Amino acid sequence: MTNALLPNIYNFMARIDPFDKLPESVVKEVVQKVKISYLAKGDEIPFHSDCDQRFLYVIRTGAIEQRMKDGSLRARLGEEDQFGFTFLEPLSDSEDGYQAVALVDSLLYLIPHSVLQNVLESNPEYSEFFDSRARARLNSALYRVMPNDKGPYYRKVSEVASEDVAIVERNTSIRTVALLMQDEMRSSCAVVKDGDDIVGVITDRDMTTRVVATGINTDSPISEVMTINPQLIHGDATVLEAISLMMQFNIRCLPVVYGKSIVGLITTTHLVHNHRTQALFLIEKIKYSNSIEALKTLKEERKVIFNSLVESRVGSNVVASVMSMIMDAFNRRIIQLAEKQLGAPPCDYAWIVAGSHARNEVHLLSDQDSALIIEDSATNADIAYFTHLAMIVCNGLDACGYPLCDGKYMAATPKWCQPLSRWKEYYHKWVNTPEYNKLLNISVFLEVRAIYGNKELADELQQHLHQCITNSARFIPSLVRDAIETQPPLGIFNKLVLEKSGDNSRTLNIKKYALNLIIDLARIYSLSANGTQTGTEERFQYAFEQGVMAEDSYRNIIGAYRFITQVRFTHQCEALKNNKTPDNHIDPERFSSFERKHLKDAFKIINELQDGAKLRFTKG
Repeated sequence: MTNALLPNIYNFMARIDPFDKLPESVVKEVVQKVKISYLAKGDEIPFHSDCDQRFLYVIRTGAIEQRMKDGSLRARLGEEDQFGFTFLEPLSDSEDGYQAVALVDSLLYLIPHSVLQNVLESNPEYSEFFDSRARARLNSALYRVMPNDKGPYYRKVSEVASEDVAIVERNTSIRTVALLMQDEMRSSCAVVKDGDDIVGVITDRDMTTRVVATGINTDSPISEVMTINPQLIHGDATVLEAISLMMQFNIRCLPVVYGKSIVGLITTTHLVHNHRTQALFLIEKIKYSNSIEALKTLKEERKVIFNSLVESRVGSNVVASVMSMIMDAFNRRIIQLAEKQLGAPPCDYAWIVAGSHARNEVHLLSDQDSALIIEDSATNADIAYFTHLAMIVCNGLDACGYPLCDGKYMAATPKWCQPLSRWKEYYHKWVNTPEYNKLLNISVFLEVRAIYGNKELADELQQHLHQCITNSARFIPSLVRDAIETQPPLGIFNKLVLEKSGDNSRTLNIKKYALNLIIDLARIYSLSANGTQTGTEERFQYAFEQGVMAEDSYRNIIGAYRFITQVRFTHQCEALKNNKTPDNHIDPERFSSFERKHLKDAFKIINELQDGAKLRFTKG
């Protein structure tokens, strides 16, 4: 190679991932050893264990297709893509013997493995960038988009808890407790003990509503007005877990404990004012809004919080959890307002959510997926009440920025507002006759979460569902066959394989071709082991713990899921900043070299897990 070509090669290499992360001197050292290869359409690159010399291949122009020994597609690669990450360890079975063929005339830069080995011996901190394992490369990518300071949501509650907490015995007078809270401890909450046991809590608001407003004698023991069996939180739990607990049980303070020792107090006011948890501030405003009109004014704050979280580079799981808690708060408050408008419900019911909301994976595009489970004693008049309530709630959520479901999977649809016994009939039919339309119905309601009302109704229904699945030999294989019909776009970045229909014909639908596939696989692996979890990551974790997934597969798919979700959130955030409507369609031309490279790793991991599910759960 002539020296005249070196500046051109350097300028190209220095701007693509991972070489753009290396020192200039290292890149120049590598470029000095680059070999250039011109391939005509149809030319094959040998890539197997007995090759005399191995290379990392970098595509300068053109397109390469990789196929496995059995003829299945491994990947389609275009400009800036790389392959041959095998020099740090012996070739694995999955990487040995595949064919790489030029789809069009192509120009490749070949970096000898020996050159990179020498570089990495001197600079071991860059090893993960070139690891032969896709998971390791994805993990290094995630660390590069995550800050060292992970923000307030990751902190332990023991680190942020207020130490100003009043601790009293159950026989202490109400007056004494009030004085202690007011003058000595300046605490908004007192924790009540009976010997070593924590038996209750009392807040300053409780003092107003339960003592002053009712005229109770303040010489009475605090046990007469305290909240019994209070929620507690372990000191090692995260702030995010504390917020979730507060929202779930509608409480404003949480004693922080190690065993039976009280080490502090977490309150909503303390978190909002001292620890930048803007989401909790919004949730507080939602809780005390007195009309749908008042709630509508808060919907823009939800976008601001999403932007703030994404731009702060917190983990995608935290973003999704926070957005889910905000949606929970809107949903619960609108139900309360609807009950206030219609009067008390005539019988027990559970408002359940499904889809991304049930999985605690809400994002800016999440619409409504919901249903009502009514106790079996309900009359026709009772059901009419709940139908009316559901219409108010669904329309209210729509007004607050959560669109109506296009498929009408909402409590306002009469079919999804039914007594418990009818729901049990639905699940029995769906599981035992999994044709397409029934499979579609159950795929929506396979993960549900009760957010309001009598949770026991939802628990009983879930127990029935899992019993039906246990008794059916057909159901899991049907889920698998449906899940593997769509495959990830192993070559999405080459013009030859972009979608060519509809308004988004030049884009990647990251929901359809990536995230939905992962969600389906999590559902299959978890349900096969009788798991009752709803979240994607917790489902994979359960499957791994039950021995249904190998550790490599588990860690690979978690890394892929987190990276793809991070990419999705980043592009939704970019749309907001540019005053555009966020969607799931991303133009591949807008992917950075970094995103393009690691998305390909992620897609390959999804494809491999699909193959594994097919082998494990079907007869081929």
